[in-house]
Amino acid sequence: MKKHFVSLVFCAMLMLPKCVLAQVGTPHDVKWDAVSLMLDGKRVVPVMGEIHYSRVPAEEWQKEVRKMKDGGVTIIATYVFWNHIEEHEGIFNWSGQRNLRQFLQVCKDEQMPVVLRIGPFCHGEARNGGIPDWVLTKNVKTRSEQPEFLAMVEQLYRQIFTQMQGLQWKDGGPVIACQFDNEYRGRGSYLMALKRIALEIGFDLPFYTRTGWPELATPVPYGEMLPLYGDYADGFWERSLQETAGNYYKAFNFKAFRSSTAIATEQLGNQKEKLIEGDEQYPYFTCELGGGMMTAYHRRPYIYPEDAYSMALVKLGSGSNLLGYYMYHGGTNPDADTWMNEMQRTKATNYNDLPVKNYDFQAPLGEFGQANPHYFSLRKLHLFLKDYGDVLAPMEAHFPVSQDLPKGDDGILRWAYRSSGESAFVFVNNYERLQNLSTKRNVKLTVGEVSFPKLDIPAGTMCIFPVNIDGIRLATAQIIAHRDGNIYMEQIKGIPTIIQVGKKVLRNAKPLGLKKPVYKNIYLLSSEEAERLFLEPSAPDNDIVMLKAIKTKESGMSRTISIGVNKVAEEPGDADFEHAATYLIDLPDVRDGLLSISYRGDVARLYANGKLIDDNFYNGRPFLYGLWRLPADCRQLELKILPLQEKMPVYFPKEADTTPGEMVGEVKVIRQVANP
Repeated sequence: MKKHFVSLVFCAMLMLPKCVLAQVGTPHDVKWDAVSLMLDGKRVVPVMGEIHYSRVPAEEWQKEVRKMKDGGVTIIATYVFWNHIEEHEGIFNWSGQRNLRQFLQVCKDEQMPVVLRIGPFCHGEARNGGIPDWVLTKNVKTRSEQPEFLAMVEQLYRQIFTQMQGLQWKDGGPVIACQFDNEYRGRGSYLMALKRIALEIGFDLPFYTRTGWPELATPVPYGEMLPLYGDYADGFWERSLQETAGNYYKAFNFKAFRSSTAIATEQLGNQKEKLIEGDEQYPYFTCELGGGMMTAYHRRPYIYPEDAYSMALVKLGSGSNLLGYYMYHGGTNPDADTWMNEMQRTKATNYNDLPVKNYDFQAPLGEFGQANPHYFSLRKLHLFLKDYGDVLAPMEAHFPVSQDLPKGDDGILRWAYRSSGESAFVFVNNYERLQNLSTKRNVKLTVGEVSFPKLDIPAGTMCIFPVNIDGIRLATAQIIAHRDGNIYMEQIKGIPTIIQVGKKVLRNAKPLGLKKPVYKNIYLLSSEEAERLFLEPSAPDNDIVMLKAIKTKESGMSRTISIGVNKVAEEPGDADFEHAATYLIDLPDVRDGLLSISYRGDVARLYANGKLIDDNFYNGRPFLYGLWRLPADCRQLELKILPLQEKMPVYFPKEADTTPGEMVGEVKVIRQVANP
């Protein structure tokens, strides 16, 4: 393969939790080729996590960025939604949680590089994809090279530049790159026009990016923008109301094809696995690996922790050298003069109906920063990439089994390996979302001259085995980290641990934790210990305060569920909630907890002092709210719930009770919210 090298100025992007490898803004020579990024001649494999700063209160930014760093994220990605900052023409609002400069300063203080996704079109399930309503009243074609539209973009970019001026990488700031537009499929000259505008204004960044999907009508010149890819376990945007609709199952198969045929199918239609000419000359990076998934009104996926972990492991085994999660941290749409959610009733980007406020995304860190189980499981991969990224990056991917397995195929173990010389990592994935794959018996894994003993791989197993790594000939345990001369490994549940070092073979080794190595400098940990390795001890058990929800009004007549312009069910409007069942919840004096409401219904809304503060499309999970965000004078919350109806044109997961009607179950406040 012909390799191209581009010299950049960059910083060490890989950091230990609460430990910095190099100061943000300290120049380090970085090059990229068809394989990876290289820092001062050493290959690195970053972890990028998406958080939308304008969807998180400013006073929470520092704490949440620290949580992301503790989770192993080494680069932050964030959209700059145009309509969040210029809702009305000519009036830019950079205050409060829209204060981009303050957010960038927080990232600088926390030693976190930032990739700005600056639009003008972002999507991100925002109203009109982030394009302000007033733009759509002009006689211009958006996302085009029409001079009138590009003049608007120039004003937007100039405003963004005022926020990041002095905070670019060359200035010692955190901004290392930016993405132009999003999921664009027109002429590459449009993207280049955006880049020229940015450069003329003063953007001077180490590199620039674009989404690697869909295929452009005409290409961008080589080296101008790195294409980044994505994949998801499920999609709220699917038109189908059936479980496991679409091609999402392919995300759980090891394959050389970098992109996805399942993303944005409501816009792009059926897509073919076509290698875009020239893209193989770029490193294989992702920017939208599903950390979770939103719920739309018509389709409400229930995402499991295993979904994100399996996809990330499969991407690494398939050759990816940057894991970029969308979303890594959920959020809440900011207050504005109109609702800021995507919905079918708006003029543009009206494919789906999304919650008005909620953008939790079932992400590793949720809407209120609550750490979900995959926050901890994904840490294992991130620690591995920190310590073994330079070893993994140059390894080529090999696919000993079919790359095109049918959905739910249970006749073969999904596995791949990456190798360089005699060293290798074996990636095993016996998991596919909602398919209940069975235990695979007497599996023989062979890499070059090294053969593992026959193994039974339990259902649901996802792991990485080393071959000739750090003196370990082979192991049926997963390497997690290498620090201070010590090697930390995870025992894989259901698989006897064998570790061969030279002629020494340990059989059926048992995890001894951090107290004692199982052999010389090798520590064997349980999965739970591996997930929290190098984290401070966890907080004490959560303090639960039980509350009551007093029903003050029964639900009225059921609304007629309309089908919108894009042929899926429409969410209820404000007027519909005049007929909702209403409950009152008296609040405790302490406001440092997470309110959790278990309920059954169609859509629930929560009000404080008469103002809508959050909403929830029911999918079987509790409705959550961070009480610390409430105004000090709020003593009571009002909960409104619309009832479920018979034969709704909506996909509900099996976890949801779809009995018609509505009800409220347990209401509680969880204090000391899962604190990593």
